Amino acid sequence: MTTFVLVPGAWHGAWTFDPVVPLLERAGHTVHAVTLTGLRPEDDVATVAAADLDTHAQDVLGLLDRELLDEVTLVGHSYAGMVIAAAADRAGGRISRLVHLDAYVPRDGDSCWTATNDLYRGRFTAGAAELGYAVMPTAGGDPRRRPHPVASLLQTIRLTGAVEKVPRRDYVYCSGWEDGTPFAETRARVAADPGWRVFDLPTAHNAMREAPEAVAALLLDGQD
Repeated sequence: MTTFVLVPGAWHGAWTFDPVVPLLERAGHTVHAVTLTGLRPEDDVATVAAADLDTHAQDVLGLLDRELLDEVTLVGHSYAGMVIAAAADRAGGRISRLVHLDAYVPRDGDSCWTATNDLYRGRFTAGAAELGYAVMPTAGGDPRRRPHPVASLLQTIRLTGAVEKVPRRDYVYCSGWEDGTPFAETRARVAADPGWRVFDLPTAHNAMREAPEAVAALLLDGQD
């Protein structure tokens, strides 16, 4: 049995994995989907404004501590690639597998701002104009999306190298939005690294909604 911890990207909560969670549970695995600090409906302005990348990494580490989790498969979508890298680097060997699901794969000193493309930097800037401390979601889309803490997108990540010792590291690239994806260079970089396995899905960015069965199948690949 595998323990999965699923971390959503910017603006989203645990609900974004709702189509995938029951597929993993039906296969006999334990699943924890996380809503990061500042993205919860009850979070006040001070909480949102103070939340940064370290806060979000601690959200994951706190879950590991509370639930006494070990040998965890840690999955991060989009922005949460930053989060799972930071958490795995600090988890003291409790992560057995990382899955970056169409997500950033940071190097030491990166931030989401520096790792993304001009399209998304423009969206971050425009989206922060209203509140200043958080980036509003774009118009349309799921109404459950929340303003995302600016500090978490700007803070640089500090990695010791421990994350590179996670036994298994997988990258899932969503190839169905080539006109906007900030992850093409990331895919090429990790594909050239023998420490990574790379998979392609022909979906747009939110593969969990478009192809939950395919996402679940990739997550279940090689699990007992």
